[in-house]
Amino acid sequence: MNSFFERRYVIAGIFIALILVLLARLFYIQVVDDRYFLYASQNVVRKFIKYPARGPILDRNGKIMVQNEPVYDITVVPKQVKPFDTVEFCKLLGIDKEGFDKRMAKARIYSPYRTSVFEKQVSAQQYASFQERLSEFPGFDTQQRPVRTYPDSSAAQFLGYIGEVTDPIIKRSGGYYSPGDYIGITGVEKTYETVLRGQRGVENMMVDSRNVRKGRYANGAYDTAAVAGERLISSLDMRIQRLGETLMTNKVGSIVAIEPSTGEILCFVSSPTYDPNLLVGRERGNNAAELYKDPYKPFFTRPIQAKYPPGSSFKPLSALIALQEGIITPQTTYLCPGRYLANNGKPKCTHVHGLVNLSSAIAESCNGYFAMVFEKLMNAHGAKNTESSFDSWRNNVNKFGFGVKLDVDIPSESRGNVPTSSFYDKYYHKGGWRSKTILSLAIGQGELEATPLQLANIEATIANHGFYYKPHLIKAIGDKQVIKREFTIKNSVGIDPQYFEPVIDGMQNVVEHGTAAGSKIPGIIMCGKTGTAQNPHGKNHSVFVAYAPRDNPKIAIAVVVENSGDGGTWAAPIASFIVEKYLRDTITKRPSGIYPEYYIEKNLLPEIIVKPADKAKLKADSLKKITADSIKKARADSVKKSKILSTKNLPAKKDAGEKLTAMLPKRKEDE
Repeated sequence: MNSFFERRYVIAGIFIALILVLLARLFYIQVVDDRYFLYASQNVVRKFIKYPARGPILDRNGKIMVQNEPVYDITVVPKQVKPFDTVEFCKLLGIDKEGFDKRMAKARIYSPYRTSVFEKQVSAQQYASFQERLSEFPGFDTQQRPVRTYPDSSAAQFLGYIGEVTDPIIKRSGGYYSPGDYIGITGVEKTYETVLRGQRGVENMMVDSRNVRKGRYANGAYDTAAVAGERLISSLDMRIQRLGETLMTNKVGSIVAIEPSTGEILCFVSSPTYDPNLLVGRERGNNAAELYKDPYKPFFTRPIQAKYPPGSSFKPLSALIALQEGIITPQTTYLCPGRYLANNGKPKCTHVHGLVNLSSAIAESCNGYFAMVFEKLMNAHGAKNTESSFDSWRNNVNKFGFGVKLDVDIPSESRGNVPTSSFYDKYYHKGGWRSKTILSLAIGQGELEATPLQLANIEATIANHGFYYKPHLIKAIGDKQVIKREFTIKNSVGIDPQYFEPVIDGMQNVVEHGTAAGSKIPGIIMCGKTGTAQNPHGKNHSVFVAYAPRDNPKIAIAVVVENSGDGGTWAAPIASFIVEKYLRDTITKRPSGIYPEYYIEKNLLPEIIVKPADKAKLKADSLKKITADSIKKARADSVKKSKILSTKNLPAKKDAGEKLTAMLPKRKEDE
């Protein structure tokens, strides 16, 4: 009897245990593991992502810089795939069997039960052919998505490009992005990604066992509409942007122009550039690989990443600091014998300037005068207190945006370089350096480095007589014309307004009678400063900074042309063409005889220096040499340059017998 009751409890226990196991398994299937739910639901209802149109970007005059065009992706749910004619499938999409297997393996790794992209951006013809035979390929479907297109093929480094999300990006997004999605990688596409991308929608469709759509689930009650991205109005003026890119053809360098009254960037040229359309479509990867191989680095955003010694373009800033500190007055004079005698004749001037004051020293770019000014600044508290005087000077330079980031609204901005006292302490040991040790800073050389954006911003500051607005590339967001608050705040540099006039007088004379006289624009008063940035790897860089007109300034500009010599020879003429185009929408004939075609056609690309290790590789690749001409040809095959200098906006062409000439200054820049 007892044995019977014992067996009954054992049997009951077994049944209870089985029930608990089944309940636990049921809970796991229905609550914890969603594979079966997804598998079952997708046999009846399929969710299709509706990708929104990415926000367009326009220039300041309403001209479209980037917009969208539709493309089609082929998607797959691996668990729903059944045997089919893979040969015919591959033929329709233009892939091989190996490519098919790789794509399927990638989709399975992502999820056997979820939709993922199998083939991206197929052509409209391929899409039409595939769509007709979709029912033959169970588990596969199509979806439309917008991609970028660039009508003018300009401003590539400003706009940036979009690319497919990576696994780290997907993780950081908190589930917003999925494999196959696109995101801004560089430029304003990256900075304003959350504004441009919009909001995705979902369409729930009923499908049969053959994956044929049978209509919307619940009449669309659970569908959500895609919301297009916001429109961005950029600050760029495409008239001068295209002109700048054309003038910088076959040259390495940068042009940055700013509207002083707002801080809006009018022109943002990085040369060499590339056609942004090359980074759209199925050939994007191959095109990008070729651009990365280009030794002139078209992906390098020179306006904010390249760093150059400002050279003599730094002298007006140095003068303003000295005036504010009470070290000099506009009437302070210096007798220039052609060299700075107080430092064993260094730095030298290109000729004897004689007696100069502040304005004439700027106009004639007298190195000796500014060496004297710098020494006075460094020794203001005694020769033994150079470090504290230097720190004060450095702080004043930083206020102008030198050696600090200006926080422009695209990524990867460099801060340039203004050396610290600790840097010199390490190099010379503490107390082991004096004003003469660092005298090269007086004329914008030595360790001093600035980006073209920083150089242009200084001109905007001088034009405003002591303040600047943070330079920015987007002036309005959406229909409400929203602008970021930080772009509306005045940033004072701590210089009283009255000190600017004598400096500006000198800058006007640079263009009227000095080293930039050949770039004088008839009827427009332009105030500027030429510079020559020393280059240890070859010919010096040509630098010119300016603003115009003198009264009620509309544009401040900085031009750097690498490996081209003096500032007045190349940078100044290019700047003058940009300034006049912006102010008058035309380019008139100059008394000096300079003409845009000469600068457009001139090839100043520096020779590529091939290292021994690279030579061996080139030989293995059957490449005998790399020359500037071969690089030019390769780029011409891949980049479509926009030609915009219409004859109606230019002076009449010269006679066939009249030779086009560049302006060669009579006097070189003192460096």
